[in-house]
Order: sequence, then structure tokens, then C-alpha cells
Amino acid sequence: QLQLVESGGDLVQPGGSLRLSCVVLGLISDYYAIGWFRQAPGKEREGVSCISSSDGSTYYGDPVKGRFTISRDNAKNTVFLQMNSLKPEDTAVYYCAAVPDIRTTVQAMCDMTYPYAFEAWGQGTQVTVSS
Repeated sequence: QLQLVESGGDLVQPGGSLRLSCVVLGLISDYYAIGWFRQAPGKEREGVSCISSSDGSTYYGDPVKGRFTISRDNAKNTVFLQMNSLKPEDTAVYYCAAVPDIRTTVQAMCDMTYPYAFEAWGQGTQVTVSS
């Protein structure tokens, strides 16, 4: 059974940086595209960034382009989200999720075009950007 475990959330000042980690546990974990999503209070969940397992292609949501970087270390079954130049509007619970790579593109995953394709979600990690 696939299991995702996030870590790295914290309280940080505006302009600061954080790195989130998502450990993917289970059989054939590198078969999956992995995405980061976030949900702020009173708002819908939105796609932040997604990465393919087959070719390493990536996708970023417009609010984070140029500030966030997604990467994966398949040997460690871990996907990272490096977040720089953080803003108060980045405050949210951040989740990672998995979709079989053959069932999606990274953009479709981040747009949640096919919600039934998601096979696992992590428990979330809180990121708070505040002075």
C-alpha cells in the first residue's frame, strides 16, 4: 500500500525559505508522479508543483513560479519542495499526493483534472509565513 509522509513545515518570516520533504513508501514507489498541493483556511485546495517519475518533467502553479523548486531523489523515495522568497499568502497546509505516472501529465495532476486518479495523500504539514 502506498503511503506518503510530509515534513518540513514551520513558521518563517516573509522572504525566508523552507524545504518540504515527502517520503513515498510502498511498492514501486518510483512508478508515481508526485505533486505538492496546499490548502489555506477557507480556500480550495490548489496544486503547487508536480513532478513526473518517467522523465522528470515538472509543472508549477502561477503563484509559485520562480520561487519554488520541486525535485525528487528516487534512491531515497523522496520528493522535495524548496520554497524561497516566501510570502504571507503562501501560508497553508501543504500536502503531497501520488498519481500513477502513466495516468496523468504533470499539469493535469496539479490542476486535479482527474481527481479519481489520485491514489494516496499525505497527512499534511503546516507552513506559516508571518512576521
